[in-house]
Amino acid sequence: MDALLLVDLQNDFLPGGSLAVPEGNTVLGVANQLCTHFDHVIASQDWHPPDHQSFADQHPGLSPGDVITLNGNPQILWPRHCVEHTPGAQFSDSLDGSAITHVSRKGTDRDIDSYSAFFDNGHLRATGLHDVLRTASVERLIVLGLATDYCVKYTVLDALELGYQVLVIRDGVRGVDLTPGDSERALAEMGQQGARLLESRHLLDQDGVG
Repeated sequence: MDALLLVDLQNDFLPGGSLAVPEGNTVLGVANQLCTHFDHVIASQDWHPPDHQSFADQHPGLSPGDVITLNGNPQILWPRHCVEHTPGAQFSDSLDGSAITHVSRKGTDRDIDSYSAFFDNGHLRATGLHDVLRTASVERLIVLGLATDYCVKYTVLDALELGYQVLVIRDGVRGVDLTPGDSERALAEMGQQGARLLESRHLLDQDGVG
C-alpha cells in the first residue's frame, strides 16, 4: 500500500509567510495533482506553542540563523512561525485539503523542535505517524513538501530507518538553502540512504501508483 506524505504545506512557509521558502508555492500544484491518485494522503503540520524555544525571539540578543543547544541538540533559531491556531500554521487555501486523510502535528513541545514528521529532533517522542501508517498497511511513501533541506530530509531519513520504501518527488520540494547548495546536498543524502528521487510526471507514468 502507498501513501502520499505532504510535508508542512503551511502558510508561514509559503510566499508572504514568516519563514517563506523560496518558490515554495510551486509545489502546491504538484501536491494537488498527486492527491487524486492516493487513498492515503497524510499531511504533516508544524504546530508550535507561542513560546517555542526554536524561535529567535525567545532568546534576547540572538537572531534567526544563530545556533544554540536545545534539549541536548544543536538548534538553528528561526523566525516565529506556525504558531498553533494562527493563520500561518494553517494549510494553504490552494491545497486540496479534502484529499487529506490524516494530519500529523509536530513541534508541539516548547523545549525541542521536530523537523521529521515521525519524531522530535532528539528521537525522544514519536508523533504517532508510524502507527497510523502501520495500521493502514502502508509500505511505500511518496514524499513532497517543504523544506527540502530540513523537514523533508529528516522525514525521509526517518522513514527509511523505519523500513519504508520512499520516493521523493523532486519537482514537489523546495528548500531554504541557508547555505547555498543545502537542498541539493539534502537530496543527495536522501538518495544515498535509499530514497528514490524522481519527477512527478514519471511517477504518474508508472503502473500501480496509489
